[in-house]
Amino acid sequence: MVFLRRTMLLRFLLMSAMLALLLFISSLWLPHGGVRDCGGPWQPCLSFDKQMPEPPLAPGEWVELNKAPPLIKDCPGQSFQARLLLQYLKSSLTDTDDVLLEPYLQSWDQLLKFMESLGTMVSLFSQKVKEKVVLIRELSLKHSAEAHGKRGLSDRTGLQTPESFGLQRGAYRSLQSMVKAELKEGVVDFSRRTDSGCRTLLRLHRSLLWLKLMLEGLAEGPDADGRYKTPGELSRDAYKVALAPHHPWMLRQAAEFVFLALPERRYFLQLVCVQSQREATPVLHIIINALKLVHTQTQRILDEHDMLELP
Repeated sequence: MVFLRRTMLLRFLLMSAMLALLLFISSLWLPHGGVRDCGGPWQPCLSFDKQMPEPPLAPGEWVELNKAPPLIKDCPGQSFQARLLLQYLKSSLTDTDDVLLEPYLQSWDQLLKFMESLGTMVSLFSQKVKEKVVLIRELSLKHSAEAHGKRGLSDRTGLQTPESFGLQRGAYRSLQSMVKAELKEGVVDFSRRTDSGCRTLLRLHRSLLWLKLMLEGLAEGPDADGRYKTPGELSRDAYKVALAPHHPWMLRQAAEFVFLALPERRYFLQLVCVQSQREATPVLHIIINALKLVHTQTQRILDEHDMLELP
């Protein structure tokens, strides 16, 4: 009985500490001025969840990935650029029935900037994603150096330069070539965890699905009462489908705090350089379509080699 009481007390103290941290960090998203001052990156407006539906844009088909997307424009003053994301996603599908890894990872560089723009709490996800992007580049560099019998180049800070990643040719040029090379070398293990490129990319693949599903929710209209789902609700729904089945209990609980701390919908729209849901919907559909094409191609290749459940 004493042991159970101590266990419950420890759990209570842990959850209280996490809640206090959440309240402190999430307070950074609260506006410190009046209503007229809201709408900036650090002072998002808090009245967007319930609105009447806006009139739709002029009817027409969504812009295809292989066409110039006139609705996508650069956003001055921010690191994430949707135009660059689309450019890299399109480049990753240059080869028929394959995914080129250099532009694929460059796509993730942009998606990481998108995630990091959402606040400190999102680092729970973005840091893990960044580690996986770095690992694949390191594996490519190592393989390239061994193949040529020399060490890869590095810049003065000790960080690898993009030119030294070895992703433009060799075993890690594409997903197909990486799978073939790692299977041949016995790097992939189907029964235990290894730091293989295939396993690492599978984790990125799942995270890409999470982002795609969340953006699909942002592109949706309001419900019958004129209420839009909050980004936190959309992220939670997407997480339950894409990532939660693969995460331990503790990580799933921590993710709940991340969803609560996400900024409101208007801030997400500003990241793609639009000011209203009416403007955002076609832009988001272009991005979603590109993500879907890359995800589908990756899913097919991994499935062909029974790699969708690598430990």
